[in-house]
Amino acid sequence: MSVRAAVLRQMGSAGPYAQTRPLQIEMLTLAPPGPGEMRIRILAAGLCHSDLSVINGSRPRVMPMALGHEACAEVLELGPQVSGFSPGDRVVTAFVPSCGCCAPCASGRAALCEPGAQANLAGTLLGGERRWGALDGSPVNHHLGVSCFAAEAVISARSAVKIDHDLPPAIAALFGCAVLTGVGAAINTAAIAAGQSAAVFGLGGVGMAALLGARASGANPLIAV
Repeated sequence: MSVRAAVLRQMGSAGPYAQTRPLQIEMLTLAPPGPGEMRIRILAAGLCHSDLSVINGSRPRVMPMALGHEACAEVLELGPQVSGFSPGDRVVTAFVPSCGCCAPCASGRAALCEPGAQANLAGTLLGGERRWGALDGSPVNHHLGVSCFAAEAVISARSAVKIDHDLPPAIAALFGCAVLTGVGAAINTAAIAAGQSAAVFGLGGVGMAALLGARASGANPLIAV
């Protein structure tokens, strides 16, 4: 099948991007999901600074690449060996797939999954495959296993988290990166305990999420700068 996707052919484009237009809308072939994978329809996607870092070349990735990693989506089709999901489920994408078997995953640090990180650097899904077809003879790579600047995508089931349907997609999409990063920084990295003081510097998307994480942890006093 063919789907529309925003593709970055090369990094290092200068701004303003409204004029230089580094992303091009292309019709790409999308193969069916393989073992452990699912096909999803993108309902909402967020533009993260990490996307801009790939565009300007400060975060090198293999090119060409179908960009985007922060999304809320609907499950359309399941590949073999996928359990816990059904067509029609609503999911949030995760930008680091967790294999569940490597040393970091086994110790409860799934965000540091080694096969997941290797797949992200290689531009593949967790299983090492690409489901995007070629563009001008070059294989199109996946962005952090998601590539959500597209109408549909194929992702690893290990890159999906099921959510309730009552959460609006435009809000749910932010849980794929901004909320995940900010709340995780407060709860996991800083490990804020109830009654401890905390300060959050910078109140962008990630900063606001860190503020919410600190509040949920019971930080007192809690200061936002």
